[in-house]
Amino acid sequence: MSSTEKSKPSGFRARIDENPALRKTYKVGVGVVGTIVLVLGIIAIPYPGPGWLIVFAGLAILASEFAWAKRVLRYARGKYDAWTDWLGRQSAVVRLAVLTGTGLIVLATLYLLGALYLVAGWVGLGGWTWLQSPLF
Repeated sequence: MSSTEKSKPSGFRARIDENPALRKTYKVGVGVVGTIVLVLGIIAIPYPGPGWLIVFAGLAILASEFAWAKRVLRYARGKYDAWTDWLGRQSAVVRLAVLTGTGLIVLATLYLLGALYLVAGWVGLGGWTWLQSPLF
């Protein structure tokens, strides 16, 4: 084996990198999938569940192809860690205020999306028209 054969990369990524059209298609695909995951994560942040995990997953997908996403991911992780550290040092009153604010954001979103009126109809409170979303 010559030295060029030994140093030649092999595998999935190497095959993609050999073909410029395939390389561009792969990069666009990673961009689309990463952006969709990122947006879903941002939407999920105020709700119970893994909102931040989904955001970081979307950024990690994007970071596999885009240098700017690596920088954003590093920055976001640092800010998230700083936030959780700060919140952990706060009194119960401050933590309760943050929890209350998050709950209000969730309720406002559910109201605007019409989910509250939908659920009210399921339990026989369909006459509560004040629960109808002003958007729909």
